[in-house]
Amino acid sequence: MMLLRASHERGFAEFGGWLRSFHTFSFSDYYDPKFMGFRDLRVINQDWIAKDSGFPTHPHRDMEIITYVLKGAVEHRDSLGSVGQIKAGEIQVMHAGTGIRHSESNPSKTDELQLFQIWIQPDTVGVAPGYTQQSFRKEEKLNVLRLLVSKDGREDSQKIHQDVDLYASVLEAGKTLEFKLRPERGVWVQLAEGQIEVNGEVLNAGDGLAIQDEDLVKIKANKETEFLLFDLR
Repeated sequence: MMLLRASHERGFAEFGGWLRSFHTFSFSDYYDPKFMGFRDLRVINQDWIAKDSGFPTHPHRDMEIITYVLKGAVEHRDSLGSVGQIKAGEIQVMHAGTGIRHSESNPSKTDELQLFQIWIQPDTVGVAPGYTQQSFRKEEKLNVLRLLVSKDGREDSQKIHQDVDLYASVLEAGKTLEFKLRPERGVWVQLAEGQIEVNGEVLNAGDGLAIQDEDLVKIKANKETEFLLFDLR
């Protein structure tokens, strides 16, 4: 079974000219009962944040929050004392746990910031909050599925409190990849840019695809493409 989530069908919000946000799943004031999440994947927001703007300090609790930067850099500050800039190709992982407050902003005076913000339901509530970040070079993702996030931290990936594997790939035109599904698991593919075919289904920038009850995910790039692949229990 495959279900396409077309980019133009996503929810959309704009705030005061500083933020444009597309919501793959129901989020904030956007509600679609058909798209409340996929397994433990609760949020994929694709955000464009204007220069010298950002989210003021706000709280989170009992959620695994992943930021994957596509263009520019995001400046992070939180109630744990963490301060850092996460640049394109890098990720940050925040365990909201018992509670954390943070701000995210675009420190550039000239360039727009683009990122995916991802929320995953944790398998344990009430854990100690935490924050990490890691850089993944383009060469590490080129024509392969590079593991970014996992429950056990294998292959130098970031740990989260859930049995979810998150991969990223930059796939050159004409190149192919295959991913074998484990029994009773599902895959979500989220395209950042370019165009790919996934088991014959064409995805363009911003599209997402849910895959269940399949043995194999076959991916072919029609042009250079950057995408994320979630392997979910």
